[in-house]
Parts: sequence; structure tokens; C-alpha cells
Amino acid sequence: MSNPEIEEVPIRDDMIRLGQLLKLAGLVEDGVEAAELIRNGLVKVNGEIDDRRGRQLHDGDTVTVSGRTVRISTPAGS
Repeated sequence: MSNPEIEEVPIRDDMIRLGQLLKLAGLVEDGVEAAELIRNGLVKVNGEIDDRRGRQLHDGDTVTVSGRTVRISTPAGS
């Protein structure tokens, strides 16, 4: 039941912060760009705008930026 429009982003641990994920997934080039997008309400977590750069994301959470959606995948969640 995987959606081909959602990219899986595997992480090593059971949690990653929103700013870190944006960089890891290639959705932004650096932390400054991540902070700006988040501050301007352009990042959705699980379908809702989230303005917390330090928001903790876990297995199965989705993040959408500029029409591109990624889903967190952890070793424990596989």
C-alpha cells in the first residue's frame, strides 16, 4: 500500500528533528533555508503546518514541502 508519490527516508535512530530531516531528504540545502521555510509556514507534518524546527519525527510521519512528500522510516518500524 505504498504511495509512489511519497518517498521513504530511512533514518538510523527512532527519531529525527524536522530541520534535520529537511536536509537529509534533500528538501532544503541548509539549516538556514529549513528555518525560513518552517517559519513561513511552508512545511507540513502529517498534513498540518508545523512551525517547530525541533519537532520530533518518528516512523511513519510524513513531511511535505513544495508539493514533495517524504515519509520517515526507522529500523524499528520496518
